[in-house]
Amino acid sequence: MKIAVLSTNKNIYSTRRLVEAAIARGHECIVMDHSKCYVGIQQGKPSIHYKGQDINNIDAIIPRIGSSVTFYGSAIVRQFEVMDVISANPSQAITRSRDKLRCMQILSGAGLGLPTTGFARMASDVDDLIDMVGGAPLVIKLLEGTQGIGVVLAETKKAASSVIEAFYGLGNNILIQEYIKEAKGSDIRAFVVDGKVVGAMKRTAKEGEFRSNLHRGGSAEIIKLTRKERETAVAAAKAMGLTVAGVDMLQSSRGPLILEVNSSPGLEGIENATSKDIAAEIIKYLERQYDFKQQNKPTTAKRKVKKESKL
Repeated sequence: MKIAVLSTNKNIYSTRRLVEAAIARGHECIVMDHSKCYVGIQQGKPSIHYKGQDINNIDAIIPRIGSSVTFYGSAIVRQFEVMDVISANPSQAITRSRDKLRCMQILSGAGLGLPTTGFARMASDVDDLIDMVGGAPLVIKLLEGTQGIGVVLAETKKAASSVIEAFYGLGNNILIQEYIKEAKGSDIRAFVVDGKVVGAMKRTAKEGEFRSNLHRGGSAEIIKLTRKERETAVAAAKAMGLTVAGVDMLQSSRGPLILEVNSSPGLEGIENATSKDIAAEIIKYLERQYDFKQQNKPTTAKRKVKKESKL
């Protein structure tokens, strides 16, 4: 296969590992900056151009779409899908997962465990909004935030009210969530590929911090998931329509609670913590899809040309 990793930076760990894994399994692999691609839309002949060339020989893509270019990146993935190119994640699922509110609503509708969450357009009744999620302490999240940016822990009702009003005053959309005390600043990242958990780690926040993101100084270690945690992670990825997903969960007294479902999960933390070749699992999935596509390729029957009468 010829595989393209859609990434704006070919030097980051996740992109490098995907390229290495693809080459190790005998495939040709290139990195394409999706922000520099452009599309041609016309009847019967959709196209993608990159660096002045028509890209028409790609068998599969692995989207690594950054949150800042979700709209454009998803459009490029969608164009590849129109051109019948296999994608590690569907464009619609990527767009869906980037909207925290939509993600929570979908997971809630699927009956999966979540922290109690509130959302409002304006601060007309902050006290009731705070009470709805169980009161202080509580967590306030920017809808557009990533990697722990824009996440605030408000330990008192007064502090929560002030932060919420400040965010609304700036015109920001926010989620208000209950604070799960028993998690003690730790969460679980389960890496799901094609309906199976291929790796899991427990992330713990550094002292004095409640956000366990590795980018914010958190530490990670391998963890063996319970059956319920494994089932929850797989069900969350399925509900979001994602084939490759990083499902973040909290361990609570009422079972695993989903924080987020990530459509472009990083590989560095999970591979270092588990010593597993997660990148190869993604390539194996593409191989299965490619083989299935080849086996089910419609065969074009040769039309019999009627010979003209010599009479």
